[in-house]
Amino acid sequence: MIKQIYKVSFVFAFVPFLTMPSTMLTLNMGSLNTSSVTKTEVSSDDLRQSHADAIDTYFKNHDMPLEGTGMAFILVAEKYGIDWNLLPAIAVRESSGGKQACGYNPFGWGSCKLHNFISYEQAIEALGKNLGGASKNTAKYYAGKSSKEKLYNYNGTVVPTYPDEVLAIMKSIETDTN
Repeated sequence: MIKQIYKVSFVFAFVPFLTMPSTMLTLNMGSLNTSSVTKTEVSSDDLRQSHADAIDTYFKNHDMPLEGTGMAFILVAEKYGIDWNLLPAIAVRESSGGKQACGYNPFGWGSCKLHNFISYEQAIEALGKNLGGASKNTAKYYAGKSSKEKLYNYNGTVVPTYPDEVLAIMKSIETDTN
């Protein structure tokens, strides 16, 4: 009985820390001074908008036709559980952000034989569905895989450096704010 009470009290001793946003824990790690705690919560809408802005800024800074599609990329990434900057990076690698797109296919999807997209947003949705593993025809290549594994299956079997090239573009999208 005493062991059970000890276990329960041990768990409850840490509950307040579990309810604290991780940014607050990081800022005050090792400190018992609660007066320095500042609330720095970021809403999911703010984060979504920040990522969309980063994509649009990257496309704008490089004079790419996909400028303005940032939020479409973000919503599709959320819907299919893929990294927010994966699809834009593929578009940059495959068509210079739409400059050499096959119609509305900036991804080279289907070896550029799929010209039936009526908008960039439709192409973004189609590729997101496939890379997210939600399409039964391609799930075996993409479902449950890391971004690097997805990129290997996307074009890395043909161009061995492809995954690392796209991962570098993903990082550039994340950090290019000028």
